[in-house]
Amino acid sequence: MDVSYILDDLNDAQRDAVTADSTGTLVLAGAGSGKTRVLVHRIAWKIKVEGLSTYSILAVTFTNKAAREMRGRIEALLGGNLNHGMWVGTFHGLAHRLLKAHAREAGLPDNFQILDSDDQLRQLKRIHRELELDDARWPPRQSQYFINGHKDEGRRSAHIDDFGGDHHLSTMLKVYRRYEEVCQQQGVIDFAELLLRALELWRDNPAILDHYQQRFKHVLVDEFQDTNAVQYAWLRLLTSKGMAMTAVGDDDQSIYGWRGARIENIQQFSKDINNTQIVRLEQNYRSTGTILKAANALIANNSQRLGKELWTKGNDGDKIALFAAFNEQDEARFVTDRISDLLRDDYRRSDIGVLYRSNAQSRVLEEFLIRAGTPYRIYGGQRFYDRLEIKNALAYLRIVALRDDDTAIERVINTPTRGIGNRTVETLREYARQHQLSLWRSAIAIIENGLLPARAGNALRSFLSLIEELAAQCQDLTLDEQVSLTIDRSGLIPFHEKEKGEKAQARIENLQELITAARSYTPEDEDAEPLRAFLDQAALDAGDQQADEHEDSVQLMTLHSAKGLEFPAVFIVGTEENLFPHKMSMEDPERLEEERRLAYVGITRAEQKLYLSYAESRRLHGQESFNSLSRFVREIPNELIDEVRINNTVTRPSSYAQSTTNSQQAEAASIGFGLGQQVLHSIFGAGTVISFEGQGASARVQVNFEDEGNKWLVLQYANLQVL
Repeated sequence: MDVSYILDDLNDAQRDAVTADSTGTLVLAGAGSGKTRVLVHRIAWKIKVEGLSTYSILAVTFTNKAAREMRGRIEALLGGNLNHGMWVGTFHGLAHRLLKAHAREAGLPDNFQILDSDDQLRQLKRIHRELELDDARWPPRQSQYFINGHKDEGRRSAHIDDFGGDHHLSTMLKVYRRYEEVCQQQGVIDFAELLLRALELWRDNPAILDHYQQRFKHVLVDEFQDTNAVQYAWLRLLTSKGMAMTAVGDDDQSIYGWRGARIENIQQFSKDINNTQIVRLEQNYRSTGTILKAANALIANNSQRLGKELWTKGNDGDKIALFAAFNEQDEARFVTDRISDLLRDDYRRSDIGVLYRSNAQSRVLEEFLIRAGTPYRIYGGQRFYDRLEIKNALAYLRIVALRDDDTAIERVINTPTRGIGNRTVETLREYARQHQLSLWRSAIAIIENGLLPARAGNALRSFLSLIEELAAQCQDLTLDEQVSLTIDRSGLIPFHEKEKGEKAQARIENLQELITAARSYTPEDEDAEPLRAFLDQAALDAGDQQADEHEDSVQLMTLHSAKGLEFPAVFIVGTEENLFPHKMSMEDPERLEEERRLAYVGITRAEQKLYLSYAESRRLHGQESFNSLSRFVREIPNELIDEVRINNTVTRPSSYAQSTTNSQQAEAASIGFGLGQQVLHSIFGAGTVISFEGQGASARVQVNFEDEGNKWLVLQYANLQVL
């Protein structure tokens, strides 16, 4: 039997991974090294050469799309529908299949149902009402986060001790216990429960476990670095009698610790599985040599690594372009201009990915792409003005500007929760229909006529008073102050803070970014009322500007969303300390290493061209900051980077109007500079002027600072003093 076709198109390391005969095989698959190819060919090898039946192979992936692709490629390689009987699927999909086959042994009805995230949240809202928990103090989403987090760690409510009598923990445990009771009574389980229940099925039923241990001879797991505690426990239990397991992953791309993934699993694999062979896939088929050298140099700064180094037979390609912008507007202009250049060079829009650390960074980029008429899509997320928290804040502002905006009132009348229930809202709607009034005017009439119970009437009166007070207080404020006050008084920030996790942080940052948007907004019509003009512009920006799913468009996304993707040209914006790496990671070595892995993921998305940018000053999340260049960029060797410059060089000393800051309140003054002159910056300290470029308001000066190295500063905003 000729099986050479299984190995013919593989490199040496890939062949080693495909043919390994150890009990445990750990394939450290670097970015762009062909890991899916190795998985598929290893399955083919097991079937065609080692004689395993498809019935005895279990392959686990992390997405349904990956599972479908794997099945299709196996069939294409082996010819025909030869994977009949093979279990190929996601952890959740395989756990569901297992529980459907053994529902009664798992303590479930035969026709048990699965709760999606929304259904689970609705269930928890009912339980909160039953336990008389105030949603303002105990948001149901907080309970959802608590329950799912513990299930992902394999803990039921009975496993959690409250020895300290912590009131918060006691309340969460009470909700968790009641939730377990209700789900059991109704015969439903949530997604986190699927894996936990499947683990318990095997643990508590030795005969069933033995059946599957006899059936499956080889287990293969993709993206092993992303497994959480309960997933790893499930795999370890299945393979506890010496079953062979192949784990494919990359510890350098472990970036989901915040949602339960444990990098320790891949680091511990060779210790937990006897007779483990480690194979490193280091030849990269995606990126240029320069990009790979940069990625290698960066990730080498992480201490907890299994170790590998990417390389390519291809050429080094272009150097990495680094642009020092003077603010986020300048940065967005640079990105938009370079995209236009790439399109003129025959790149397609879909060849271009723009990556950022924080969702809030997309706003300015979107504005400039819209102005340039460049179609774009937010991959794996929503456009800035489409995001729930932004729509909520804008709804409050719309009511402040126009009380008769029924759509806005319906959106936020009980967000955050303030005791205005569905029955009250329906009463408002009915009164409005009968009397041909807006909801606002109906609310006033209903209160005046005493048509609501006292508690509901008081809640509605408080909402009306809040809006009236906001409108009165906003009259003498600037636009950004109006937005800031409205966000503050509405209670949206504490409301979203209770969601916990990365989602909560992103929502708060987006709300703060809305303040920044208002601060930088100037109405085209000088006579226009600023708030109404701003709301109109936001509505236009939220219109049909985003490209449809099938239109060729530039892809905008967070660095987390970029994992698994690749683009001929990649922009990574905001490469600054406190933004990337994120400020919340600065004091935590483990989180800082995960941030570095995230930078590594971003860099290795690029095939041909990589652009990095940072801003000397940045208004983000409602405040201005001055951050130094990210350590991640500084960890890339200088010879791999070209610093991008704007056109026109100043050959004579320039003068500028010194800008003021809130803290200094200094008067503007004209100061001349010369090469070699000693200057002082309020953030970066003392330095020496070494170069000039640009003209007029965009003129920039390059200063070598004693502690911060070389920096380009726009004279108009530089805030320099002559020593």
